[in-house]
Amino acid sequence: MLRRIGAVVAGILAWTVVVTILNLGLRHGWPAYAVVEKAMTFSLAMMAARLAISALSSLASGYVAAWIGRDRWSALVAGVLIMLLFLPVHVQIWDRFPIWYHLTFLASLPLLGWLGGRLPRAVTAAAR
Repeated sequence: MLRRIGAVVAGILAWTVVVTILNLGLRHGWPAYAVVEKAMTFSLAMMAARLAISALSSLASGYVAAWIGRDRWSALVAGVLIMLLFLPVHVQIWDRFPIWYHLTFLASLPLLGWLGGRLPRAVTAAAR
C-alpha cells in the first residue's frame, strides 16, 4: 500500500517537474508565447503547444507511477488526482479558453497517465 501511495505522489511530482521544464523551454524558445503567457491570450498554435506539453508530462507521470508502483492503477490514480487538482483552476479560467481546450486538457490527464503507465511493461518486453 505504501508503495502505491509513494508511486502516486512520485507520478504527480514527475508531472510537475516535466511540465515546468517544458514550459520554461517554450517560454524561452518562443518569445511571442512569453509575451502573452500572463494574460493567457494564446494563439491556436500556443494552445496546441500547451496541450502537447501536458500530454508529454502525463505520459511521464504515468510511466513513473507505474514503474514505482509496479501497476497501472498507480498511474491512473495519479492522473485522476492531477485532473481533480486542475478542475477548479479550469472552472475559474473557463471564459479565457475555448471549451475544447478545457475538455482536451482535463480528459487527457487520466487517459494519458494510464497510457504512460503501460510504458514500463512495453519497455521491459522490448528489452527481452
